[in-house]
Amino acid sequence: MKIDKVLSCKVCGHDCFKDSLLSYSNLPSSAQGFLEFDELESDIGSELNVVQCSVCGLVQLDNNPVSYYKEVIRASAFSNEMKEFRFEQFQSWIKQYNLANKKIIEVGCGKGEYLEILSNAGADAYGIEYSMESVDYCINNNLSVIQGFLGNQNLVLEDIKYDGFMCLSFMEHWPEPNEVLNALCKNLKEGSIGLVEVPNFNMILEEGLYSEFISDHLLYFTRETLIFTLQLNGFEVLNCEAIWHNYILSAVVRKRVKTNLDFFEGFKNKVKQDLDCFIEKFPEKRV
Repeated sequence: MKIDKVLSCKVCGHDCFKDSLLSYSNLPSSAQGFLEFDELESDIGSELNVVQCSVCGLVQLDNNPVSYYKEVIRASAFSNEMKEFRFEQFQSWIKQYNLANKKIIEVGCGKGEYLEILSNAGADAYGIEYSMESVDYCINNNLSVIQGFLGNQNLVLEDIKYDGFMCLSFMEHWPEPNEVLNALCKNLKEGSIGLVEVPNFNMILEEGLYSEFISDHLLYFTRETLIFTLQLNGFEVLNCEAIWHNYILSAVVRKRVKTNLDFFEGFKNKVKQDLDCFIEKFPEKRV
């Protein structure tokens, strides 16, 4: 399908290819919620256009986000299999990166399904969630959660600098991913460790899962484009692998730390000292 105007990539800002990769029509306008019976007659299907950045290669939608894109709505967290998997995963992550009893914030924590698991795995767990209903639910269950969305660049999370963060299957919903990741960086300590997960578009391609294109998901990350996005926004990617039956891409990242080159001063001084010693061997200093 020809696109009337050249679209810009949501991550790198360069032009997308002029023609869309796929176009769907008469799709559900969102993946969450069911229509009431009296709403069916007035329901109008939506269009969905899949495009690709001509520079970084990120596959994305040119559609507007769904109205609730700032909220996390989770169903799989209620699976016992998922709970067991997450506990083992979080416990291993905490041990490997020395995060025991450290302040970890979950970006988009929903109703705190994973916060309790994170806490039981050994972290000092915090959360941020946009839905006030979900925030109230968390607070009523004694979870440390604040209301907000990190797309607001000026948001400071209670003046706390966190030792680490998690963002699980949320980033693919963001129309402005760079803004959210930059705001997150401002609230992290230098060298903070993060766990970022998104649906695995490599698997979607391999399996031909056309039904995975939905209005809720604006961004479709391969391993390559996920790493690029995270690096572009100030994170060093320590590991990136497919998990959970190959459906999820899971990346461990570290907030980039300024390289220390102070030791070069020592090399410079050593060369100067050696030269001075050499010159002093000649009384007239004719070298």
